[in-house]
Amino acid sequence: MRVLVIGNGGREHALAWKLAQGERVSQVYVAPGNGGTARDEQIETVPIGMTDVKALADFAVEQKMTLTVVGPEVALAAGVVDEFRSRGLRIFGPTKAAAQLESSKAFAKDFMKRHGIPTAAYETFSDAAAAHAYVDGRGAPIVIKADGLAAGKGVVVAMTLAEAHEAISWILEDNKLGVTHNAGGARVVIEDFLEGEEASFIVVCDGKHVVSLATSQDHKRLLDGDAGPNTGGMGAYSPAPVVTPNVHAKVMHEIIQPTITGMARDGHPFTGFLYAGLMIDEHGQPRTVEFNTRMGDPETQPIMMRLKSDLFELMMHATDGTLDEVELQWDRRVALGVVLAAEGYPLNPRKGDAISGLPEDDDEAMVFHAGTAMVDGQLVTSGGRVLCVTALGESVRTAAQSAYELATGIQFAGRQYRSDIGHRAIKR
Repeated sequence: MRVLVIGNGGREHALAWKLAQGERVSQVYVAPGNGGTARDEQIETVPIGMTDVKALADFAVEQKMTLTVVGPEVALAAGVVDEFRSRGLRIFGPTKAAAQLESSKAFAKDFMKRHGIPTAAYETFSDAAAAHAYVDGRGAPIVIKADGLAAGKGVVVAMTLAEAHEAISWILEDNKLGVTHNAGGARVVIEDFLEGEEASFIVVCDGKHVVSLATSQDHKRLLDGDAGPNTGGMGAYSPAPVVTPNVHAKVMHEIIQPTITGMARDGHPFTGFLYAGLMIDEHGQPRTVEFNTRMGDPETQPIMMRLKSDLFELMMHATDGTLDEVELQWDRRVALGVVLAAEGYPLNPRKGDAISGLPEDDDEAMVFHAGTAMVDGQLVTSGGRVLCVTALGESVRTAAQSAYELATGIQFAGRQYRSDIGHRAIKR
């Protein structure tokens, strides 16, 4: 069986690594891949862009791909699933219409309101003056979100009115966050700040049935102690203790199932990974911060480290509509990943710095590549989040110790990382 993974980040490296372990899998291809997938003997990189949907489909036909798995949101928003399905190709992911749950914050918030899914109160604006006036009337803290894809950087949690006004200007006037605006131009969603602890709740959907993956918690802020600007994620661990069995049941009943039912009712049956970013309050009540229509990054890395079941077989069930026959097996240990980021990340990451000190990969620890490339035989940085050093351990503390021991040995100029990944669980 041949499998194609679309994408070039740490999430895609982890998915390809896990798919390559499948008993029936003979070859895994990644398009366009990165320096890490290029170094992996079990993976073949293919120089096709993530949004070149016709070329990707042509390649899948030529190489007789059994399955294609979509990693990033940009490929989904470009309609890669629609193109593949129109040619009778097996692909795992949501259609362009269903992917609006992520590609448009306004669509997602309106959807949640319409279907009674718990989330923060909000308003949507395209006029900057009206947005500024709304913030002045609402006060801070407040959350400013770009209505479009921004590689995880389109959300500003403004603790002061000054930060909120700056974020509005960045999104509606200057586009400093690099947002891919939706039809109709720049829009911003402004929503109430939610108190609580965040968690990532990711499920696999086949349009009707749902299988939940292991819980995880991402660390969005750049600096220790959850300070600094929001990023695409500086590290993650699995499982997340804040998602108790009671919270898990509430999320499935109040958020996940109504979303799957609602999308089908609205004419957009959801297939693929559905990621609910949660805020869980002190009473254990979950509310939806956002939806993503793909696996999270860096949550994928620790989740894949813990998954004992065959990912290829899971994807085959998901594309056959038979997820009700699946029960996943998980490593009981904790997996924790630490992101090593480039200098200048998140706004202006530097590229081209040589990377050295990479350890040997093994079953207990993996270094998943994201922003790396091979240039004249030298591995160099090529993006903001460069690597995710991921390790297993009997506890969050021991997994963190293992990951940090490996991380400190990896060198590149301007390297930055948080030293407190997993701190909320360690304090429990």
